[in-house]
Amino acid sequence: MRWWLKLIMLLAVIILILAEAEAAEEEEAGSLRGMSRFLAQRSIKCNKYPKICRAKGSPGPDCCKKRCVNVGTDRVNCGRCGHKCKFSEICCKGKCVNPFTHKKHCGGCGNKCDQGTKCTFGLCSYAN
Repeated sequence: MRWWLKLIMLLAVIILILAEAEAAEEEEAGSLRGMSRFLAQRSIKCNKYPKICRAKGSPGPDCCKKRCVNVGTDRVNCGRCGHKCKFSEICCKGKCVNPFTHKKHCGGCGNKCDQGTKCTFGLCSYAN
């Protein structure tokens, strides 16, 4: 009967150690020091910890639907959370633009066509 008592005591100690380890992990989650980007994205949501979006390696500084994004370039959150660009559009500086025809973003963000040229099929002065 004595060995049962030792087994119960051993299990109690193991449970206590695991509970303390879990509590320590929760405290560390408040500060992002020492966490990898993978762990930060998987275990901590930006709606509870908005500073995570400003951490090094974050996809962007803004929090939309519990995810860190950059509203300046994200097609699903362009300019603000939830604003989706159309299928043929991309997000440049927070605005949805068509890179096949837009003179200031021809073929990609910031690719400006020269004065007097036209953006066609994402190329400046194509077939001129």
